Amino acid sequence: MSNQNGIKVFAGSSGRDFAIRICDYLGSELGQSKVITFSEGNTYVKVEETVRDKDVYLVQSIGLKPNDEFAEILFWIDAFKRASANSVTVIMPYYSYAKGDKKDEPRVSIRGRVCADCIEVAGADRVVTMDLHSPQIQGFFKKPVDHLFALPILCEYIKSLQMDDLVVVAPDSGFAKEARKFARYLKLPVAIGDKEREDHSENAKIIEIVGEVKGKNALIVDDFSISGGTLVDLAIELKNRGAKKIIACLSHILLNEKGVEKLENSPIEMLISTDSVNNPYVESCDKVKLVSVAPLFAETIRRIHNRQSVSPLFKEVPIEVLDSGSKY
Repeated sequence: MSNQNGIKVFAGSSGRDFAIRICDYLGSELGQSKVITFSEGNTYVKVEETVRDKDVYLVQSIGLKPNDEFAEILFWIDAFKRASANSVTVIMPYYSYAKGDKKDEPRVSIRGRVCADCIEVAGADRVVTMDLHSPQIQGFFKKPVDHLFALPILCEYIKSLQMDDLVVVAPDSGFAKEARKFARYLKLPVAIGDKEREDHSENAKIIEIVGEVKGKNALIVDDFSISGGTLVDLAIELKNRGAKKIIACLSHILLNEKGVEKLENSPIEMLISTDSVNNPYVESCDKVKLVSVAPLFAETIRRIHNRQSVSPLFKEVPIEVLDSGSKY
């Protein structure tokens, strides 16, 4: 396989489309590999080209099928290490188990820590991810973690919509700090929803909105949504309080079939997100606009591979990345 820049990018079963976009940016060819899922659910992976003494980059989110995708990542790392790869960097745009970041009730697992330990024990040398649910999860790893941010790419797309009288709305106080980052980038005011969650049903009740939204267009921001319940309930409450157009913005889109149906029947006119998760449920939804962050990850890979600093990407995304991360 010809690969002039020497970068070896491989894809897990749910990371192939994203990996191809990365390779398009880098001018590389996707590594040859094979995944088989047997009838009883076992996963088989095989690297179909030599990786001896190579630095390899494995692309796979832990997303819609977190248990299968997580196990597959472990098998890939082991396969590369047993094939004498020099290093294995896991490119994990979405880390689903980051939601399990603390022991907030008796007799529960800190799942994010367990997964981090397993990834390291399997032999990963580095992890690249984006918009972790809790940034402190980087500390679960002893190996280097590059934590990227979708905010500049998402905000540039929002700017292109040229919406007047826009206010950034956080769904709860926990996301208020991140919402203020969006507001600073876009030079907009902030409002904050106050929601109450009583159990693990993925449903929360909006009980108050702090901030002025009457007569304004609203931009709801959050890191992810599965059921769409909080987004839709907040949008309805914003309408009740006199908001005009309502759009939403997520770093990761995990909406299931029922979530897409909720979105279609909601006051939300547009939902902007990234391609960090391969989600077939949203493909036919006209309200969903995806912006690719594959160029951001590709640029990170290029800098890691060339032994260059990655830290500038945390502050300002290069214009070539913004230009390449167009919607699709």
